[in-house]
Amino acid sequence: MGVIVSAENVTKDYDLGRAKVRALRGVSLDLRRGQFLSIAGPSGSGKTTLLNLIGCVDTPTSGAVRIDGRDTRALSERELTTLRLHKIGFIFQSFNLVSVLSLYQNVEFPLLLQGGLTRAERRKRVEMLLGAVGLGQHARHRPSELSGGQRQRVAIARALVTRPPLVLADEPTANLDSHTGAAIIDLMKDMNRRDGTTFLFSTHDPTVMSHASAVIHVADGRLVEPEPVSSVSAMTGG
Repeated sequence: MGVIVSAENVTKDYDLGRAKVRALRGVSLDLRRGQFLSIAGPSGSGKTTLLNLIGCVDTPTSGAVRIDGRDTRALSERELTTLRLHKIGFIFQSFNLVSVLSLYQNVEFPLLLQGGLTRAERRKRVEMLLGAVGLGQHARHRPSELSGGQRQRVAIARALVTRPPLVLADEPTANLDSHTGAAIIDLMKDMNRRDGTTFLFSTHDPTVMSHASAVIHVADGRLVEPEPVSSVSAMTGG
């Protein structure tokens, strides 16, 4: 399968007053279409920074990130926005839901931005995903009326609704109980098998890691080679 994401010798620095913090240190990584990968590492290791760079939310200090063959350094803000809209679904830890919109409208919003689907087609897709994340009866509610776990599920439905070729997820099950978390992973695995969607997600949860085809370990802003899931299970006592 072809490469959908390529990171080449990527570094990322943040200025904190007079201090400079290097979050990523020479990361090189290729993700192939259809992979289902997990990033594991302690807090502050660079997992979220890497996801933000791949998701075109941030830009590297040096090195190159290519999405579907396009070097993100060469793209304008408008082109980056278009790339995110059509190629990437991003599940943020902070949810990023629009407070004045209902759950239904939050999930439908990316489809409206994309265009191309009829109202009936949009409704079918939104209702299917809200049902899949267990929120079909809450479609008219606002985010403020939901628990953290419910808002997480809305964010997941919104990220998947456009059926993007690449989905990035930052701790997608962190706010969910074990039963709901397992259902969400099953939903993502179904998309991976059916549509060939590439998934890259960060997690501290060994149960979630066990579903990945490989785990990329991050430490102090550096990556090691993806390891087979069997070795991860051994490390976590599974």
